[in-house]
Amino acid sequence: MDLGFIITIFLIGFVGSYISGMLGIGGSIIKYPMLLYIPPMLGLAAFSAHEVSGISAVQVFFATIGGVWAYRKGGYLNKSLILYMGVSILIGSFVGSYGSKLMSEDGINLIYGILAAIAAVMMFIPKKGIDDIPLDQVKFNKWIAASLSLIVGIGAGIVGAAGAFLLVPIMLVVLKIPTRMTIASSLAITFISSIGATVGKVTTGQVDYYPAAIMVVASLIASPLGAMAGKKMNTKVLQVILAVLILATAVKIWMDIL
Repeated sequence: MDLGFIITIFLIGFVGSYISGMLGIGGSIIKYPMLLYIPPMLGLAAFSAHEVSGISAVQVFFATIGGVWAYRKGGYLNKSLILYMGVSILIGSFVGSYGSKLMSEDGINLIYGILAAIAAVMMFIPKKGIDDIPLDQVKFNKWIAASLSLIVGIGAGIVGAAGAFLLVPIMLVVLKIPTRMTIASSLAITFISSIGATVGKVTTGQVDYYPAAIMVVASLIASPLGAMAGKKMNTKVLQVILAVLILATAVKIWMDIL
């Protein structure tokens, strides 16, 4: 690997992980297309969809650790929510990531495009009053939470994501969880999900370890910085940034598929 390749991969990991910590997502929604398109645009080695999904799975594992650590204080982590959704998404992500070996690259990209489109639509649904609920009085339907996270885990495991870009809209729109609690708890759930996705990708030989190691270093630096920035931002601004980000990615992926 030459220096230009190392710097490019590091910057992709840094940008994605900073946004990951700030918005409560694993970062694959950003890093997947960046890894797929930016290196060949710069005349560097291109990754296959399988390699990108494998690198993303490993990187998300470490990015979410940094984000959860930054949110560990302040009552933002809902332990019951993390338990129900975390266990379900762990099972789903392992099944999805292990089965992805049998899929074509076009199939992986199609799944990614569908998930991103669903998430984009959900983010533009009005979320009135959710941030007026005191954190210690938050309630949610445990079985709906578990069922939806299982489905998300299967789809996200296929593309090497941890599914937070879809979990966040579900938590905000369906479960009515306040924004900052959603961001903090989704990082913890995403960490659990990434365990299944990472094991599935590693055991099926879909991880290119050198680029993955560069991304991990970038993640451990950038994710806590992003989380600290997210704590200071207005919740409406955070929602808008995430909505626009998911929409732009969905449009790009579908343009390439079609």
